[in-house]
Amino acid sequence: MASYAVNKKAVARARRLIEGRQYVLDSEWGEVQPTAEAENAFLRSHTWEQYAEWHLGLTEGAADETKARYAFVYGDLRRLHRSGLIACQYRAAEWRHKEIELVAHELLQLLDATSA
Repeated sequence: MASYAVNKKAVARARRLIEGRQYVLDSEWGEVQPTAEAENAFLRSHTWEQYAEWHLGLTEGAADETKARYAFVYGDLRRLHRSGLIACQYRAAEWRHKEIELVAHELLQLLDATSA
């Protein structure tokens, strides 16, 4: 099973998006999560660093500037999605990636407090 480190830059970006109210509260994650095609289109006009900021996890041992390096996407590459944070938290909990689970939970709590 892969190991992940928390991507601190992604956490900071997620916080900025929440503070800037750049989020969607009600969406079906299965319908809005980025597809491989959407990710490729994003990478044609953005840097790998910008792509990385949409992923809460960094796959340990994977090379930088590869899609395999980045895990636990939380938004549609434009806005943060509450359903994306829930998916990250759930998936991290399911596979016992505690640090990712906790950071997703913290972001979800911040989002809920901000949007209340």
